[in-house]
Amino acid sequence: MVLISDLFVQGMQMALVLLLAPLLTGFVRTVKAKLLRRQGPSVFQPYRDLLRLMRKEVVLADNASWLFRVTPYLIFAATWVAAALTPTFAIGLTFSWTADLIAIIALLGSARFFLALAGMDVGTSFGGIGSSREAMIATLAEPAMLLIIFTVALVAGSTQLSNVVAFMASNQVGLRVSLGMVLVALIIVAIAENARIPVDNPATHLELTMVHEAMILEYSGRHLAMIELAAALKLLLYISLIACLFIPWKIAVLGAGPAAYFIGVAAYLLKLAASGALLAVFETATAKMRVFRVPQFLGAALMLGLLGTLLLFVSRSL
Repeated sequence: MVLISDLFVQGMQMALVLLLAPLLTGFVRTVKAKLLRRQGPSVFQPYRDLLRLMRKEVVLADNASWLFRVTPYLIFAATWVAAALTPTFAIGLTFSWTADLIAIIALLGSARFFLALAGMDVGTSFGGIGSSREAMIATLAEPAMLLIIFTVALVAGSTQLSNVVAFMASNQVGLRVSLGMVLVALIIVAIAENARIPVDNPATHLELTMVHEAMILEYSGRHLAMIELAAALKLLLYISLIACLFIPWKIAVLGAGPAAYFIGVAAYLLKLAASGALLAVFETATAKMRVFRVPQFLGAALMLGLLGTLLLFVSRSL
């Protein structure tokens, strides 16, 4: 019975992230519309868009290979697994031993790799431009993310997420300059990885400036639905990662009971709502930067991660 209960909680987390990802995207769009004094779409519009795409016929280019057909499912599977392994309302779940920070970054990196290949597979100019820009962003975002992981691991003594969250929730952490730098760096990387303003604008399809949208222009039907759902899951993943690492408030422990799980879910929903609202405010108040300024933006995250790591080598109390 204990094993069945633990598996049920693990399955509930996997279902929770899958169901909440489109809602988070719709919530951000709605808040942005309200800030711009527009009515905007419903918060449930992403669900309708996904259902409509699932019902549409898939249109494939004549020269599309098997890789182009398989990539949407690979991207969705890798992103869903990474999002499900990231603690949301509870830690110490059945599969938490696989929830290593480096493994999660590897899953996201593999999804990006296949998406870049699919963008170049058909041979269109827009797909090639988007893939090259995605590779440029990845060359700076992944090293910055690894430095963030190193800093967190040096503080918590582990890269296993449940252990890190348990340490962050304890009173042993205190205020640390290195963790403050890492938080800012992680927010910058999250903005770049999710193609949000100021790196990219997910609401437009300007050929000369788009990054993510350029790689998926040739997709349609259920393939496009899988990619859009994976993008929503990726945004949820990064917000969950920031929340569990730096705001581990009211997060439950496996076996704590239904009441603790309910409080954990309520706290998690509150964190998502606050993060989505802050993201909408930031995107409304910020203009999109030029593509060639993106390396400077990500370079700041890289340097903050490096400084955070170096500070811990100078003094463990920093």
